[in-house]
Amino acid sequence: MQPLQNAGYDRAITVFSPDGRLFQVEYAREAVKRGTTSIGIKCSEGIVLAVDKRTTSNLVEATSIEKIFKIDEHIGAATSGLVADARALVERARVEAQINKITYSEPIRVDSLSKKLCDMLQMYTQNGGVRPFGSALIIGGVYDGICKLFETDPSGALIEYKATAIGSGRSAAMDIFEDQYKDDMNLNEAINLALTAINEATEHETTANNVEIAVIKCGEEVYTKLSQEEVQTFIDDVVSEEESEEESEE
Repeated sequence: MQPLQNAGYDRAITVFSPDGRLFQVEYAREAVKRGTTSIGIKCSEGIVLAVDKRTTSNLVEATSIEKIFKIDEHIGAATSGLVADARALVERARVEAQINKITYSEPIRVDSLSKKLCDMLQMYTQNGGVRPFGSALIIGGVYDGICKLFETDPSGALIEYKATAIGSGRSAAMDIFEDQYKDDMNLNEAINLALTAINEATEHETTANNVEIAVIKCGEEVYTKLSQEEVQTFIDDVVSEEESEEESEE
């Protein structure tokens, strides 16, 4: 049975509860928390985006699952939550990037794109007849040699991070970042840290089939998705490091 103090206040997005809460927004956040783990890391050489592509069946083609997207040549996004909602947000982000390029003859800034997207997310918390997006994005990119990493929220809130995670494994991944993140990390170290966090945050074995990684390098400012072979090489490095640490402790 629904608690008395919540009765009726979650029936419409435009109704505040007496204690100032929008329950539909909080429910949307719960949808994000139930999603697979996605990670973003900013390092001295660029941006790393990594996602856990957990499959519900061995019959599912892992390559058909999209959780990481190219927004523009210099911007990528990792998602968690409702996949269909995430695709709609990504399409809107791509349109905004192209509008900026046509209007001003230059690529869109990472922070400008993130704010435009969050403006739309906020509008969906303020109008009757709609619902908030049940998806969150980690938006990372490089503009004019400067790396930026943002996390969006179904409420439209926007926070810039050095390293962050969304989805069901957020708490475990953030603990790893708090302990091991360094400002002067290179790209390879950032990728290894992302894989360590995913390995810690997920229950299944980490393989190239269920992990996807993309990078945007500072010098090139070009979004690149790593091949399965490259991902597996990094996974092997992380596994060997963990095994050597366990042996040294013994």
